[in-house]
Amino acid sequence: MNILEVKNLKVNYGQVVAVKKVDLHVAKGETVVLLGANGAGKTTTMRLLTSYYTPDTGQILIDGIDNSQQDIQTRRSIGYLPENNPLYEDLLVREYLDFIADLRGMSGKERKENTDRTVEESGLREVYHRPIHELSKGYHQRVGLAAAIIHRPSILILDEPTEGLDPNQRISMRDLVKSLGQERTVLVTTHVMQEVET
Repeated sequence: MNILEVKNLKVNYGQVVAVKKVDLHVAKGETVVLLGANGAGKTTTMRLLTSYYTPDTGQILIDGIDNSQQDIQTRRSIGYLPENNPLYEDLLVREYLDFIADLRGMSGKERKENTDRTVEESGLREVYHRPIHELSKGYHQRVGLAAAIIHRPSILILDEPTEGLDPNQRISMRDLVKSLGQERTVLVTTHVMQEVET
């Protein structure tokens, strides 16, 4: 069964066609990379999948549920790391993840278990009590990724997750994405062919 189905998706920005006739079928547990040049519509497509944008035409089904009709329910199934990865820089990593857990409505045992597991999975243990503004670009990406997976989503959407990272950080992020893909469906966008091959 497909966990994600996209049918005839189209979005215009005024006279500019941003996304046209996109069809996509992704099976549970599959990793899919969307490759395209800058400006090709990858980010717009990811924002449509996550209900940040609404398509002009077309349909998006998450686990068989139309995200235009049940967007709160479908958002629970999705973790999203946007390309610009907005973070509250003045917060400690711990405080930021607490804030995200609050937004996700997590409490009690579930909250503690998910937070502990997320910190381990994303490799944040050594910076957990540090302010985000002191962290490297690589750790910024890890914090954003932790926020995307803390609620244990079945679909993880990563928009250019290695952009701006140095070669060592790219390798580390790729390895992290591979390990996270063992438990969930992953969609990744990139404009770099080497990333796809890796």
